[in-house]
Amino acid sequence: MTSKKTHYFKFATIVGILIIVLSTRAYCSSREIDRILERNKAIVKSTPIKNMVSLEESIVSFGMKLLGTPYITAGSGKNGFDCSGFVYYVFKHFEIQVPRSSSQFKNFGKEIAIDSVRKGDILVFLSPSRNVIGHVGIVTNPKGNESDFIHASSGSEMKVIVTSLKKESYRRRFVKAVRVL
Repeated sequence: MTSKKTHYFKFATIVGILIIVLSTRAYCSSREIDRILERNKAIVKSTPIKNMVSLEESIVSFGMKLLGTPYITAGSGKNGFDCSGFVYYVFKHFEIQVPRSSSQFKNFGKEIAIDSVRKGDILVFLSPSRNVIGHVGIVTNPKGNESDFIHASSGSEMKVIVTSLKKESYRRRFVKAVRVL
């Protein structure tokens, strides 16, 4: 949850408490109002704000549930994925439109510096055999040039896996990172 959303949530909670206090003032003694205020302060303090999951975390979590799903050429469903089919499927689950073909990522999204990547950003790579966009994955652990990403690999693994950008075969083919959230 972003800092801005956290502040909004706390503000809305305080406003709610004030409404309760003002509406009960006419019906309760001042002692009862003090008791209600103390109880509501405890509720606000114990609200698990840090347990609220961001969209970025949700995207990564959903993608991780698909680890091991087989690689299938042109696949975009639970029975199997190609790389762009996997990214498309994960984002579609959250009603976020991304291209279905890796080549369409050439001009898609907001390009960001690799040192600025966050969970849920998309990494774009050249094809292993041609000098064109040919592979995509979703950042799971942002660490700049050493970020981890989840993707449907057509390599020896032939399934959805997590790989590090440190791996030479991906580092040399890396083109850009894009943010769609």
